[in-house]
Amino acid sequence: MSLPAALSERTLETLSGALGLTVAEDTPLTSAMSPEPVGRLRVLRGGPIDKAVTVDLVVPPIGLDSHMIFAFTASDSAVPHFTLDSVYGGDYYAMHLDLIPRVDLAVHLEYLDSAYLPLTALLEAAWEIDGVTPAAIGPRQRALMSPWMVVCRATEPAFEALDATVDAYLQHWLTLVDKGVPAVEADLPGRDLANRANLFSPQVDPVWAQVTRLLGAEQSERVREELES
Repeated sequence: MSLPAALSERTLETLSGALGLTVAEDTPLTSAMSPEPVGRLRVLRGGPIDKAVTVDLVVPPIGLDSHMIFAFTASDSAVPHFTLDSVYGGDYYAMHLDLIPRVDLAVHLEYLDSAYLPLTALLEAAWEIDGVTPAAIGPRQRALMSPWMVVCRATEPAFEALDATVDAYLQHWLTLVDKGVPAVEADLPGRDLANRANLFSPQVDPVWAQVTRLLGAEQSERVREELES
């Protein structure tokens, strides 16, 4: 098993075990590039969250080994969503790790301090790992995430060293799920729908053009709709 696949599966096992999630759907993803499935879409349900969605895409001929986890809290919950994307792109490793805010952090300081301030030392330590460099992501996409996002490229040793960062972010998020966050005055379901529509918009994230080329429009839309809904 590759390093990104192993990290993703280990993280999913921890998440599922802690929350009592079980697989509700496991759908193979196919491509004209291969007679065998090139990946799978899984939906896990149960416990105190809405669902977790995983997307695995492995296509050695084009150097793609990508594994994404998105754990969505309930529509009326202010607890952030958890996401981990672990990738090997043929020449480098890459990671996207974040807790997606459910409210505007600039006007909810108590929420910010509870949900994000404990991650500061972890974020700073991650950027100090030799071999970790910032990924090429524009301010438009950054604006949809949190300032505590780890989005980077990494050498193999650096990617392995980031395991501890992933574990610590996940454990903090599980604590938030268990204990909650400070109450906020906000239209949580409405904001979540709007935010997810932007997060997974092909007009915002160029990765969807690549996914569509690999899987075709119908499967690509199926994956995107599962993440949006």
